[in-house]
Amino acid sequence: MEQIKHECGVAMVRLLKPLSYFHEQYGSWTYGLDKLYLMMEKERNRGQEGAGLACLKMKAEAGEEYMFRERAEGNTAINQIFDNVHRKLDEYAQALDDVDYAQRTIPYAGEIYMGHLRYSTTGRSGLTYVHPFLRRNNWRARNICICGNFNMTNVDEIFSDLTSKGQHPRIYSDTYIILEQIGHRLDRESERLFSLAQQKGLTGMAITEFIEANLCIENVLRESSRLWDGGYVIMGMTGSGEAFVMRDPWGIRTTFYHADNERVVVASERPVIQTAFDCPTESVKELQPGQALVIGKNGQWRLSQILPKAPATTACSFERIYFSRSSDADIYQERKQLGRNLMPQILEAIDYDIENTVFSFIPNTAEVAFLGMTEAIEQYVCENKLQQLLSLGRTPTADEITAIMKCRVRREKVAHKDIKLRTFITEGKSRNNLVAHVYDITYGSLRPYVDNLVIIDDSIVRGTTLKESIIRILDRLHPKKMVLVSSSPQIRYPDYYGIDMSSMHEFIAFRAAIELLIERGEWEYIHQVYLKCIAQRSLPKEQMVNYVKDIYAPFTADDISDKMASMLKHEDVKSEIQIVFQSIDGLHKACPNHKGDWYFTGNYPTAGGVKRINEAFISYIEETYMEMK
Repeated sequence: MEQIKHECGVAMVRLLKPLSYFHEQYGSWTYGLDKLYLMMEKERNRGQEGAGLACLKMKAEAGEEYMFRERAEGNTAINQIFDNVHRKLDEYAQALDDVDYAQRTIPYAGEIYMGHLRYSTTGRSGLTYVHPFLRRNNWRARNICICGNFNMTNVDEIFSDLTSKGQHPRIYSDTYIILEQIGHRLDRESERLFSLAQQKGLTGMAITEFIEANLCIENVLRESSRLWDGGYVIMGMTGSGEAFVMRDPWGIRTTFYHADNERVVVASERPVIQTAFDCPTESVKELQPGQALVIGKNGQWRLSQILPKAPATTACSFERIYFSRSSDADIYQERKQLGRNLMPQILEAIDYDIENTVFSFIPNTAEVAFLGMTEAIEQYVCENKLQQLLSLGRTPTADEITAIMKCRVRREKVAHKDIKLRTFITEGKSRNNLVAHVYDITYGSLRPYVDNLVIIDDSIVRGTTLKESIIRILDRLHPKKMVLVSSSPQIRYPDYYGIDMSSMHEFIAFRAAIELLIERGEWEYIHQVYLKCIAQRSLPKEQMVNYVKDIYAPFTADDISDKMASMLKHEDVKSEIQIVFQSIDGLHKACPNHKGDWYFTGNYPTAGGVKRINEAFISYIEETYMEMK
């Protein structure tokens, strides 16, 4: 019940008509730029640390800049980069209506626009790490600009591959290294076409035109991606006007596109495109695993299978539970189903005492699951009323009907998040006292010591906010029992594909399992798991096994939940606490097309993920060994 850092977001607009068309049709040649801004604002939930945009002007004269980029840091980065762009446009205020002049001369008057919103998953910050990344060359076809939503698990392997070819990357980060990989293959593709042009007897500008007309982005992507292990959506454009978006073969990260006779647009989420371009759901397609959308210099687009689709695709289930907007038609229904699934466990937790229970949610991401949860409980209440009426076996009296019908599901908005409260200004106990007030409560929403409180959120990860803030503030309402409900299963394992959850100590479910083992005197069991992880360090990653699963094996999900409840109950909390989690089966039932459940099961879709969990557990034990022993 604390914020998980989101994934990054990407957006692209490729105009298929001349700028004059958009000037006449929509009143301004800045149509593409304006639409990119709208898309990035709609994806704001995917970036609080930085943002960037890039633009390609395809009709610039030699000697004129044709690739433009703006980047900024912080949660106002979108506003900063577009303010910078418009300040530059203001310098040409007298000529903005001259479309021909704009197309040749004015910055950001281009045909391709790319946008990126950044969440760091590596702990690295600074403008150096804000996308898009640029690689420059005097040959237009050799210029490349990329951005993406991804994290590679095997940066060391990719880095070694580059250095073995004689390259010397300046920065050790997956984005920069991938830029160099794609750039290297783009150079080779250009050289191949250069030789072919010479064989045809071409010279001078004719060679350049031949290269730009025949550049095969598929060749570049196939050669570049052969070592990539991770979840990714990588977007890019060349200086000569080729554009592309590629998705990983496991389908871990998602992306959507829409194409018509005016434009091709791409975004991380479907509703972003629907809202920005007012197009129906069925016209927005999902890019398939291992596939690339490639748009040629001439504006013709195609779908190409770059890497074979993995035998078992594992699209990220957390996209459905948490990250993506619930305004997506499918995600809205899936989140409601996640809530419905929990009804039997919740009824059992409150001993079926609906009359004396208040149902609520932690704002704001759990609201849709809350609707599904209360709909299911309401249906149960209705069916129960019917059975009671039928069991009377005769025509009931008005009083009997009234007594049966008065039972209802009591919904209240119990918790309110105070987004203005800043808790970083002090440390220690003073800070904890402030953290306790991140949430406000609605006084009088419960009958003290009489009502149970059932409150749902999308996930429980670290437990810090839950313990120091949510439970303590809700306890002031004096519920008879507090049932904390998670619409996701227990988060037991780190993510290595683009989300900021990578260390074992972050997960309260893991800490609960470790504490249970220690309480049982099973330190030697933990140590044996550690030794099995050490023993496979020298193996190829493809042969590694996730032995961290053994840490959870002795316990049921309820054992872990009960231990978590005791760990999260602050010493000054008086209410009884119980935690109810979604089951793995319930997750798959609600999100049948998104089988990526490694956060909960440890079933990593790539070998790189297994290698990383192996190293994470070794690091955890080595950092805490003496204390634990």
